[in-house]
Amino acid sequence: ELMYAAGLRVSEVVTLKQKNVDLRNGIVTCFGKGRKERTIPIGRSAAAALTLYISTKKFPRLVDQYLFLNRGEPLTRQFLWALIKHYGTVAVAGIKRISPHTLRHTFATHLLQHGAEVKHVQALLGHNDISTTQIYTHVTAAFLRQSYDRHHPRALELGHKVQLFDK
Repeated sequence: ELMYAAGLRVSEVVTLKQKNVDLRNGIVTCFGKGRKERTIPIGRSAAAALTLYISTKKFPRLVDQYLFLNRGEPLTRQFLWALIKHYGTVAVAGIKRISPHTLRHTFATHLLQHGAEVKHVQALLGHNDISTTQIYTHVTAAFLRQSYDRHHPRALELGHKVQLFDK
């Protein structure tokens, strides 16, 4: 849930520490490529899932401790990948083939499809270059139709005379 809700990279998830999560305000602070810090809002669903996860852990919760552990050790990238592949039926997000990176792509696509500015998605993903963000976005035919209908002045109008030009 967190990877989809925040568009996190695998490396960002496995290095998250408890002190990086502010459930009261719905904020996660992660360190992306080049140890670049970014703060990402998360929704109620992700906050609830994290609250449940934290409350069910039997080991001591130290602020400087990694958030996601396996037998007391931080999750590895490979183990997280395997977990997502194993539990990968994410019907809510509408994803058929799932991988950690698919969740990141879907995060960006869903934000854009619901009207988020590309610059905001760029900041949320932690990209320096806007062209990198554009690679992550998927435009569906239905979304193009919706956008066309909403923005083209004659998309939904009937009855205009069409002038054909002869040579």
